[in-house]
Amino acid sequence: MNTDKIYPLAVIGAGPAGLSASIYASRYGIDHIVIGHLLGGQISETHEIDNYPAIEAANGAEFAESLVAHARKFGAPIENRMVMNIAKEDGGFAVSLDGGSVIRSKVLLLATGTRRRTLGIDRESEFLGRGVSYCATCDGFFYRGRTVTVIGGNNSATGAAVYLAGIADKVRLVYRGAQLRAQEHLLKALRERPNVDIILDTNVISLIGEESLTAVKLDHPYEGSDILPTDGLFIEIGSDPSADFARDLGVATDESGFIKVNADMSTSVAGIYAAGDITDGSDKFRQVITAAAEGAIAARSIHTVLAKSAVS
Repeated sequence: MNTDKIYPLAVIGAGPAGLSASIYASRYGIDHIVIGHLLGGQISETHEIDNYPAIEAANGAEFAESLVAHARKFGAPIENRMVMNIAKEDGGFAVSLDGGSVIRSKVLLLATGTRRRTLGIDRESEFLGRGVSYCATCDGFFYRGRTVTVIGGNNSATGAAVYLAGIADKVRLVYRGAQLRAQEHLLKALRERPNVDIILDTNVISLIGEESLTAVKLDHPYEGSDILPTDGLFIEIGSDPSADFARDLGVATDESGFIKVNADMSTSVAGIYAAGDITDGSDKFRQVITAAAEGAIAARSIHTVLAKSAVS
């Protein structure tokens, strides 16, 4: 990382969108830097990927490692750092990092993805790491042979329940809706797990325990009681865009906070592009393949803009 130069491009985010953009930027000859606090992005916390072309099945962490290695192969610096602030300045942007370093660039690509939603109930943060988790593949190992509860009805929640069924003795999947919203192949896998109970039309309303979580309270009784004993609670209720920097920079977002992008991944602010799960692009079909595609498109568009400015 060189803090004495102005990079033509700074990529903020090191998931599939940011790293795909880096690969294409390198091939276009764009001098750039990638900055991300989670190398590989949230895909690194996924149990299995089986819908990426040419890869029949891959562990999320291994896929992320390969993606980082591929991007690094081309020589661009990839900094595992936290971005604290981004500010406009004459001719570009100043990116402040943890530790006090500042990176400057002419063009910015925001690929910061999303952050996991919380339940927003009392003691949730208190029990984090002591029974409450937002990542089954990260923490599932610690619940081998025990009883766990998963909250949510989407692909992530269903996939987490399937994964945990191979580790825990008992898994309960609690969802507020009348039916799960996961893809059919995940639902099929879930039905094949005899140690999974599905509890629908139900919410977890409070957490119980002293030093660690021991039970959750439900808003509807299950098997005669609204107290559900559990050793671990995995919260998989979706995510929100990590668009704080975008809003601070005046970038337009939609009603849900996702960055509005044009076909070339440009935003409402000159010099700022966005790609991946943080955008409203790709018909909001937030998948690894669409994130990678948006990153590639953004790199091509940035190359075109930088080439024009060099000529002028």
